[in-house]
Amino acid sequence: MQVVAAVLVIVATVIGVALFARTVATIAGRVRVGQPDPSRANAPATRTVTLFREFLGHTRMARLPVVAAAHWFVMVSFGVLFFSLVTAYGQVFDPHFALPLIGHFVVYEWAVEAIAWLSLVGILVLIAIRQRNHPRFAKAGGRRSRFFGSTWWQAYYVEATILGVVLCVLTLRFLEYWLGQTEGVDTATRLHFPTTSFLGTGDALTQDGLENAIIVVATVKILISMAWFITVALQPTMGVAWHRFLAFFNIWFKRHAGGRTSLGALQPIAVNGQPVDFENIDELDEDAPLGVGKVEDFTWKGLLDFTTCTECGRCQSQCPAWNTDKPLSPKLLMMALRDHAHAKAPYLQALAKPTFLAAKNGQPLEGVTPELSEFDAKVRAAHERPLIGATGYDSGDAPDMLGAYNPDGHGSAGLGVIDPDVLWSCTTCGACVEQCPVDIEHVDHIVDMRRYQVLIESAFPSELGGLFKNLENNQNPWGMNPRARLDWAKDLPFEVKQVGQDVESLADVEYLFWVGCAGAFEDRAKKTTRAVAELLHTAGVDFAVLGDGESCTGDPARRAGNEFLFQMLAQPNVEVLNELGAQKIVVTCAHCFNTLSNEYPQLGGNYEIVHHTQLLNRLVRDKRLVPIAPSADATAAKDGVTAAGTPITYHDPCYLGRHNNVYEAPRELLGALPGVEYREMERSKERSFCCGAGGARMWMEETLGTRINTNRTAEAVATGAEKIAIGCPFCRVMMTDGLAAQQADGSAREEVEVVDVAQMLLAAIRRGQDPQPLVEPAPAPA
Repeated sequence: MQVVAAVLVIVATVIGVALFARTVATIAGRVRVGQPDPSRANAPATRTVTLFREFLGHTRMARLPVVAAAHWFVMVSFGVLFFSLVTAYGQVFDPHFALPLIGHFVVYEWAVEAIAWLSLVGILVLIAIRQRNHPRFAKAGGRRSRFFGSTWWQAYYVEATILGVVLCVLTLRFLEYWLGQTEGVDTATRLHFPTTSFLGTGDALTQDGLENAIIVVATVKILISMAWFITVALQPTMGVAWHRFLAFFNIWFKRHAGGRTSLGALQPIAVNGQPVDFENIDELDEDAPLGVGKVEDFTWKGLLDFTTCTECGRCQSQCPAWNTDKPLSPKLLMMALRDHAHAKAPYLQALAKPTFLAAKNGQPLEGVTPELSEFDAKVRAAHERPLIGATGYDSGDAPDMLGAYNPDGHGSAGLGVIDPDVLWSCTTCGACVEQCPVDIEHVDHIVDMRRYQVLIESAFPSELGGLFKNLENNQNPWGMNPRARLDWAKDLPFEVKQVGQDVESLADVEYLFWVGCAGAFEDRAKKTTRAVAELLHTAGVDFAVLGDGESCTGDPARRAGNEFLFQMLAQPNVEVLNELGAQKIVVTCAHCFNTLSNEYPQLGGNYEIVHHTQLLNRLVRDKRLVPIAPSADATAAKDGVTAAGTPITYHDPCYLGRHNNVYEAPRELLGALPGVEYREMERSKERSFCCGAGGARMWMEETLGTRINTNRTAEAVATGAEKIAIGCPFCRVMMTDGLAAQQADGSAREEVEVVDVAQMLLAAIRRGQDPQPLVEPAPAPA
């Protein structure tokens, strides 16, 4: 029996290790076909610290604490119990084998048993969680399960492997204890076997029986492990297994060395790893890809992202598009790109070789392109399929829209890998990136694909044509006359300084008030603009505006994929701000806040940007603004706040919260308002649900599934709040429209309203002043 066991172990190990090594090389080669990205290896020491912090601290997993704890023990067992695998090899040849030096070291033995038991509990918990969240128990035909669309057999196989290995480890420890007891070995005590010695007795087996049992269990343990190696080697797209190895690299090479989530700024459009200078765009090669039009146009980090996806579905569970029955699932998108990249990779790798071996004579020839006919049908089909194109899915098939991601295209020629409906459903809210435990950068990849569609293919939703035209001709999304940018300030009881007229340089004032397009032209946002201006004036903050010298920051153009238009808008803004000596800028729009803070530095514009909720909160803390409590007999104050306490809730703007981690300032400011009762929505802060306006969706019709804004508004109304506080004009438009729909169908009370945090603060400040007429801003001209 021992000879048979030894032969099985040796053969399985040779096959397993050889196949695994081959697949490692295959994956590495396939990742290398991506475009260069020289930004990923800076600050190696910092990156290493970040890796260990995320790995050992499980900081990216902490969003689901129970899962994080269970996964941590399973993860640690993979390393610690490796030594038990080495021991098992020795036990196949000698049942008494123990590792030199540490084999009978008490600390090591305690660690092995503790990790084994905790890993056993951990994997059972993970199995239970996967079953509890199985699509068969979820709403909307299973779509509400984060595991919807995941490859189930692979998950089951990995779970069974871990369970089998851990049970073998514990069984071996038990058998080792009783073999030692039978032979009177000094180390066969409960000190060395702290938990397995209590499992029972081995009296039913003789010494020979115990030795044979150890050989059998050790062999089974090794065969389970080698079967796993062979299986994952034959499945290079098995993310649920390969993430064990690839996650370390994906985390180390993440965008920010210090560990910040890969949100905020979009990366500049690049060719061959270098940012494109649109002033010299004519110097680019004619075939230079602007964005991603083929899978090989992704950077190598993008290809690594796809391969690392573990199909856990956290991104999918948080995605506002997926949760409103649209075809976009960040997880399924990554899976489709991964499968397509691996299917096409053999041809791409052949193209990447400096020489290609001509088939007819076997001699290396320079510049010879490999013939597609030399590859199998799957490679040829993958090469010929467009990355973006109709996939044949029917939008009426909801909730089953997996056809939009079928990497084999249902066997039909001409179908795309990713459907345009998938690409344009994204709001770029960043929920997927924030949730991903292995730091995949979904938003960057989606925008890169949009860039190619806009700049090269001119294939984009028709509504964006009007947006681009308005931005190009009038420097604002609404196409309003730029001369009307200061109309919001008419009839204010104080003068609003304008740079170029009242002040020559921004060095003469404390803040530049960047009003933004919405704040200047959108009637609801004008109320916020006026409120902020009045509050700054009341607090004695010296500020000025650019007036018609201000233009759109370019946010909607960039997120719609029109990088050229973004540059056209942003470059002049940076030049104006630098020329005027801008240092501190206050903004009311979360999108302006993000662009000015994170993207203008890419163009040489470095300023201190504060959101109006941050600045106003600071002014309240410094007692420069003092909110006054409503009178004791107030029952229906104009601002809706009564002495009894008005319930309010706050909606986190994605581009203020997730993209820039500004969560506390608005809440602290609302908490400083007397006479309010704050109620948090279930999905808040990092898990906040999008309003639906980001990613240029503000200017696109929402024709698929249900409306994102009504979903979010319903959640706000469910808190019982009478005031839905916001901190972004985009959110205000979307939430107001959603509330109107709720009120129209009777789902929300008529007295509920959407207001900016600044308006609520202004109402509280005015209680302490002499009564003043509230002058409404003039409506925008038609």
